[in-house]
Amino acid sequence: MVLVCASANVHKVEEMNALLTDIVHLVPRPAELGEVHETGSTLLENAVIKAEAVAAFAHADAIADDTGLEVDALDGAPGVWSARFAGEPQSDARNRALLLERLDGIVNRSARFRTVLAIVRADGTVIHADGTCNGTIALTERGDNGFGYDSVFIPNDGDGRTFAELSSDEKNAMSHRARAVVALRELLPTP
Repeated sequence: MVLVCASANVHKVEEMNALLTDIVHLVPRPAELGEVHETGSTLLENAVIKAEAVAAFAHADAIADDTGLEVDALDGAPGVWSARFAGEPQSDARNRALLLERLDGIVNRSARFRTVLAIVRADGTVIHADGTCNGTIALTERGDNGFGYDSVFIPNDGDGRTFAELSSDEKNAMSHRARAVVALRELLPTP
């Protein structure tokens, strides 16, 4: 199956390619497409908006994801606003700093990463799946791998290291995106 990847985030594309390589050939997002505005109020809405825009532009099947970090002590924030948590211009470092500031002194640091993957077929059919990884927010940033909130997220299924302290293979074995891919595989035709 050939899918045009809607993400402009190189890190997400690398993860999706590693997770889907045996069943999907990912084609890069058309550079001339420009920015697609995420105007949805849910992760699913944003994933579908991005996939629809790319599918229409490329006249091909497209895949998109939207991911949010949901922190219990912040009533689920930043959630759908995770990439823009600290405002514009978008900055992973500022987002992490604001998150740690808001959680300063808070004991309950439970959180989850949630990913929604959506495939929009050229005929308009939508297939979607989601994945979740539960964990806690670290007191400080740790690790140099990964991106986004990886250096502050400690997965419950791990050994106490943050996503940014894990290798790509270790992260891909338990991440929210990996779990969404597993769920999506069940919905795709077998080769």
